[in-house]
Amino acid sequence: MGRLHIDLFVTLDGVAQAPGGPEEDPSGGFPFGGWQAPLMDDVVGREVGAGIADMDALLLGRRTYDIFAAYWPHQDNDIARQLNAVPKYVASRGTPDLGWSGSSLLGPDVVAEVRAVRDRHESTHVIGSIDFVQTLLAERLFDVLTLWVYPVVLGQGKKVFPDGARPSGLTLLEPPVAGSAGAVMLRYAPTGDDPATGDMTRDDDGT
Repeated sequence: MGRLHIDLFVTLDGVAQAPGGPEEDPSGGFPFGGWQAPLMDDVVGREVGAGIADMDALLLGRRTYDIFAAYWPHQDNDIARQLNAVPKYVASRGTPDLGWSGSSLLGPDVVAEVRAVRDRHESTHVIGSIDFVQTLLAERLFDVLTLWVYPVVLGQGKKVFPDGARPSGLTLLEPPVAGSAGAVMLRYAPTGDDPATGDMTRDDDGT
């Protein structure tokens, strides 16, 4: 079985909506599209590039797929060559244009389809695709969750873990990495368990 990676850019208040540009996802009247762009730096670029170089399959929601498919086939750099080369799988209830080479649509049983994709490849990455990601998180259907947390508070927008998200425990896989513009990379794996609780008012001996 391979590993399924979820890669997200998020704000301090957990918003992952439309980091890349104003038209990426304006749903809900979101006014802050492109909030990540002023805070990119070489460290973020290096780490993101390394993650893309590692992947052998790309899994995307419909909106992110449409954005990527309109952009990356027309670029010529290491990231573009990798994204253009790997198989692309799209989660959508509709009928997206799958003109980007190597693209295919997942079937209606998305959970089963994602498990099959993970079994088929060594390193499948989900980039962005917050609506789709929330389904994967609810199913605990991921192996690595990489969050780039930016020093920005937006106060609105789609959150990685909205109210009602499934309670889950996570474990930090490696020390955090910080970029010069203040973004911090946190890489987690699911424990498979619900969060543990305790009582901070009691001593270790139970008194």
